[in-house]
Amino acid sequence: MKSLFLKLFFVLALVIAGVTAAVFWYANRPLPLAEPAVDFTVQRGYTMRQAATAIARAGVEVDPRVLYWIARLSGKGDRILAGSYEVHAGVTPWQLILKLSSGDVSQGELRFVEGWNFRQVRAALEASPDLAQDTVGLSDAEILQRIGATESHPEGLFFPDTYLFDKQSSSLAVLARAYRAMHERLAQIWEARNPDLPLASPYEALILASIVEKETGRPEDRELVASVFVNRLRIGMRLQTDPAVIYGHGEAFDGNLRKRDLESDHEYNTYTRPGLPPTPIAMPGLESLNAAVKPATTEYLYFVSRGDGTSVFSTNLNDHNRAVNQYQRRAGS
Repeated sequence: MKSLFLKLFFVLALVIAGVTAAVFWYANRPLPLAEPAVDFTVQRGYTMRQAATAIARAGVEVDPRVLYWIARLSGKGDRILAGSYEVHAGVTPWQLILKLSSGDVSQGELRFVEGWNFRQVRAALEASPDLAQDTVGLSDAEILQRIGATESHPEGLFFPDTYLFDKQSSSLAVLARAYRAMHERLAQIWEARNPDLPLASPYEALILASIVEKETGRPEDRELVASVFVNRLRIGMRLQTDPAVIYGHGEAFDGNLRKRDLESDHEYNTYTRPGLPPTPIAMPGLESLNAAVKPATTEYLYFVSRGDGTSVFSTNLNDHNRAVNQYQRRAGS
């Protein structure tokens, strides 16, 4: 009887050793892929069985049942993390399990560009295949409420930058990051502002920075452009900035700014109304934010584009009109 037990134990040990060796071999064997790179998403709340099925359906030629048991026997079956993953040729079942248990997710990226308005920001978010589209169908006011914004108008509140995120992250989460980034930078530059600045709040600095962003053709001119608008604010002169007028027309603007547009009164028409417009007109970058609170010290009140990205700055209307005649009217003839 004892001899039979030993024989059975020996056979069982051989079987276990064989199964272990087979599992080890399979776990470290490169898997065929349907494409050179395969993306798959593990939804929040997925079990290891569901994750293994999703991986196989995405184009990784792995037996979901075997992958599940390898994960369970290794003690990692209950430790998988949700997210989007990317695997390449040569990946093994064990590497798949390590990815899932460590949350080694693939990343997407989205760039918000200096000078964009909020319509363009929303369009970029909603065109991204890597984001969970949770802004679609929401009004601007609802978006602001969901990201915890205190402002009532979204324009200019988001910092232009390239944002990296785990694929299938929330669009609202990306917007919230951009919102916090703008507030942090705006607070920093406001603390470092020139003491005699004719601006009453960080939000006014944001409005001015958005105008500087849209009016500057060459980076080196930003502080000079800002000085013109700051000088005008100091003496109560109207800003007369075309981009603000254009912004006020919204999607109805056809690309041709006419005299009647400059004379038609609305809250963004800085030809007919004094002071700053009520909100920013675009997303200003860091350089424009800094220029708005630290403009160059000049007596300039006017500037006109030469048509090559540079501008001519003037302290009086006569010099300005000569520059307009030289560069703008000649260009239009």
